[in-house]
Amino acid sequence: MTAQAFVPTPVTRRPREPYVRVRELERDLAARVDGEVRFDPGTRGAYSTDGSNYRQVPIGVVVPRSVEAAAEAVAVCREHRAPVTSRGGGTSLAGQTCNAAVVIDWSKYCHRLVSVDRAAHTCVVEPGIVLDTLNLLLRDTGLMFGPRPSTHSHCTLGGMIGNNSCGSTAQAYGKTADNVARLEILTYDGLRTWVGPTGGDEFERILAEGGRRAEIYRGLRDVVGAHAGEIRRRFPDIPRRVSGYNLDQLLPGGDFDLARALVGSEGTLVTVLRAELRLVPAPKAESLVVLGYHDIAVAGDAVPRIAAHRPLQLEGVDDKLVGYERRKGMHPEALKELPEGGGWLMVSFGGDSQEETDDRANALVDDLRGSDHEPHVAFFDTERLEKELWEVRESGLGATARVPGMRETWEGWEDSAVPPERLGDYLRDLYRLFEEFGYGDASLYGHFGQGCVHTRIPFDLVTADGVRAFRAFLDRAADLVVSYGGSLSGEHGDGQSRGELLPRMFGPAVMTAFEQVKAVFDPDDRMNPGKIVAPYRLDENLRLGPGWTPAEPDARFGYPADEGSFQRAVMRCVGVGQCRRPSGGVMCPSYRATREEEHSTRGRARLLFEMLDGHADSTVRDGWRSEAVRDALDLCLACKGCSHDCPMEVDMATYKAEFLSHHYSGRVRPAAHYSMGWLPVLARLAAFAPRAVNVLTHTPGLGALAKRAGGIEPARPVPYFADLRFSDWYRRRGPRGDGERGTVVLWPDTFTDNLTPHIGRAAVAVLESAGYRVVLPPRTLCCGLTWISTGQLGVAERVLRRTLRTLAPALRRGTPIVALEPSCAAVFRSDAANLLPHDRDAVRLKEQTRTLAELLTRTDGWRPPRIDRDAVSQPHCHHHSVLGYDTDRHLLRDAGVRLDAVGGCCGLAGDFGFTAGHLDVSLACAESELLPAVRDAGPETLILADGFSCRTQIENAGTGRQALHLAELLASAIRGDDLGPYPERRIARRPGRPQVLGQR
Repeated sequence: MTAQAFVPTPVTRRPREPYVRVRELERDLAARVDGEVRFDPGTRGAYSTDGSNYRQVPIGVVVPRSVEAAAEAVAVCREHRAPVTSRGGGTSLAGQTCNAAVVIDWSKYCHRLVSVDRAAHTCVVEPGIVLDTLNLLLRDTGLMFGPRPSTHSHCTLGGMIGNNSCGSTAQAYGKTADNVARLEILTYDGLRTWVGPTGGDEFERILAEGGRRAEIYRGLRDVVGAHAGEIRRRFPDIPRRVSGYNLDQLLPGGDFDLARALVGSEGTLVTVLRAELRLVPAPKAESLVVLGYHDIAVAGDAVPRIAAHRPLQLEGVDDKLVGYERRKGMHPEALKELPEGGGWLMVSFGGDSQEETDDRANALVDDLRGSDHEPHVAFFDTERLEKELWEVRESGLGATARVPGMRETWEGWEDSAVPPERLGDYLRDLYRLFEEFGYGDASLYGHFGQGCVHTRIPFDLVTADGVRAFRAFLDRAADLVVSYGGSLSGEHGDGQSRGELLPRMFGPAVMTAFEQVKAVFDPDDRMNPGKIVAPYRLDENLRLGPGWTPAEPDARFGYPADEGSFQRAVMRCVGVGQCRRPSGGVMCPSYRATREEEHSTRGRARLLFEMLDGHADSTVRDGWRSEAVRDALDLCLACKGCSHDCPMEVDMATYKAEFLSHHYSGRVRPAAHYSMGWLPVLARLAAFAPRAVNVLTHTPGLGALAKRAGGIEPARPVPYFADLRFSDWYRRRGPRGDGERGTVVLWPDTFTDNLTPHIGRAAVAVLESAGYRVVLPPRTLCCGLTWISTGQLGVAERVLRRTLRTLAPALRRGTPIVALEPSCAAVFRSDAANLLPHDRDAVRLKEQTRTLAELLTRTDGWRPPRIDRDAVSQPHCHHHSVLGYDTDRHLLRDAGVRLDAVGGCCGLAGDFGFTAGHLDVSLACAESELLPAVRDAGPETLILADGFSCRTQIENAGTGRQALHLAELLASAIRGDDLGPYPERRIARRPGRPQVLGQR
């Protein structure tokens, strides 16, 4: 057969790396590519790893502004023979999105929905679009993209195409490959074309045209034809065969679907420029059945009978995962809803009506009655409960990654797949293998309806013996899954984790076919080299590894949850990437404003990891003095959103304060650290002549000079100081009422005391009406917040010790401390005990600090006054992340308030929005959710915000509204005020007049 003449020499080993003149490459990319070209140490460090066990420092990063710019970047790389790696959300778990290459990050700019064809149920997208964003844009069409990985809030379609992603809904809709119609591709040598199913006539036409396209088609036909028998024999016929190249899509007699064949190739063959996707009707209703079994293997045995009912999702969760989530305090309400059992199946049905989905769910339950291992059953058809229960399953990676009292767990064998009818026995054998290697703490969960099993395993990846055991386990596990007729990967792809193991699954003939296909597209191995074909060993390029020797620097914070180690705290980030969500929760406002990896929680954690200098090629070599780390942390708003929203509870605000403390030790600090870091002292001085200070700061010329001297944003108005501090007013007034419910200490924070004393007065009225005797500390104190946020931790520690000495009598009597400013309450509940880990009074302060809503809702017999209003509320970031906003939510609901609590961060965030150079990011954060919600609110709608920063941003942004503190609202309702339209105008009596942003 003459076709053999076109079979290329296979790529069997990585070629010797050509010498790349990096500076010339950077120069040419910057000159020719419309985008951001970054070869600096900070960027390279941030992109050195993904969600996997692997780390490779890239040559540089290109962030193209368009698909055309990305194509030009590949052309420049080709001229310099530089390798190329495409990257979307960077959540890959097998190492396929980190490489010693030029990384093209599609996510910042190339995220357009190009077109939608409702009739054909298709759309065309760019690679950087996030899955949830795409489905939101498609909502009005009634269509959606079917596969839905657990990272749906932040994974990109380009990444899903690269990995052949699946998720829970693949049970009904199939893998990404099953939902791709066509791809626009670019080869390393410059061929750009659309590919998809190719009929016989079209195939012959392509060959007749000649050229590079014909060469590729002919070569693929001949390679696959030569190995067709082995491909049919060695490719397992299971729903989740994701490992290897999809050569089954090119077999003789089929559609020769090159688009499907390229899905899952992990950027090793081509660059995907655009994709035409197949869409499915979005279910209008869903019902969820949770089935409890004796253990997870028995649950696996039950899968085939349940799958026959054709559910939308069929997921498994074991008792270890549930136990770890309970230990970490995750989803407590949802976990209470689980039926009795030691292993659970979550089965959902979708349809056009609730009645239809409920009928299908009930039919399943009826069918399981009297069956072998009849399960315990819980049935749900309300959206809230279903969402909470699905979060239990979707949080699997985060829940199992850093469990208190347990060894750290890692990926590496996290998505094997077997025939669903053999799942139960596979789970038993896999667990026996865990026990043999001492990995018995590993949890088992996953997409059981399709036989896909997720886990994280307590590998030792830092000692030579541990890494040898890691390799030995993977060899045995690969043989086990192959013996079951399964796939090494059922979702996450091969990358470096499984590339070396592929011969065990496919055999030498199919591996030769893979290597020849690589040669057809990329004979010089420039496309994501070392992944899938001619792979790196699975135990090289480890993010840790036996040679990892990080510094263990002295730290100012105690890090009690991390064994007192800053290094262990930094290692909390495992690359999940939830900080890259475009909406929902608070984390991460600076990423949402900039769409920059370095300005995400993950990117900053990566740079801090590099700063610890554990590898010979660490990109950050100057430790605490690093300007790259400082610049990445500069846009961190210290919102603490990550400490709550990140499944690993990364606390970047604390790490930032730690870094700044060392970075500026013995050095002159930025002016803003003095003007705003020392605000409590300056405010106390201003109290002696507040009117004179107000004149100075609000007189043109003088005010500008004062801002410039203090490093304050020129366009940001300086707040007015009150004529009379709240604490001075109260001391003149004294306590009132009989205090039948006891005494509380009302904390007069700097903002309430000096800038918004009316809020303090309102709180006194509310507390006294509730039957409390209100007292204030006997002298001016501070929580230390402003010194903490600017990294002046020595001062903060002294300030806190002074505060604890003063409050000690009240604390030791068990007197509640009521804090009105959420950020100050958060210091008392979190930072103080972290900074002073051995101070018992700091622990008492943490335990006894209450928000106003917390104290009132715990007061027996107290009921809120009736407030029949709509309200838009901005929970302060620290309220959301440290204190919890649910108590306020319930109080307002009980008062008759119809609440719309806005997500995201206000963007002012203490000193951040006041600091010169931060205004654009500050306003971008506010425009994400807060300001549109305020502008859309009607005049009768209440605008609520307990945080001084949030209220200031709302006012400064020119919304025409001023936000109220909960204390003001309750005090007004107790008085029986007629609120009318714009109720804040009747309630709030602030110093000075409303202020808006001025000219810069």
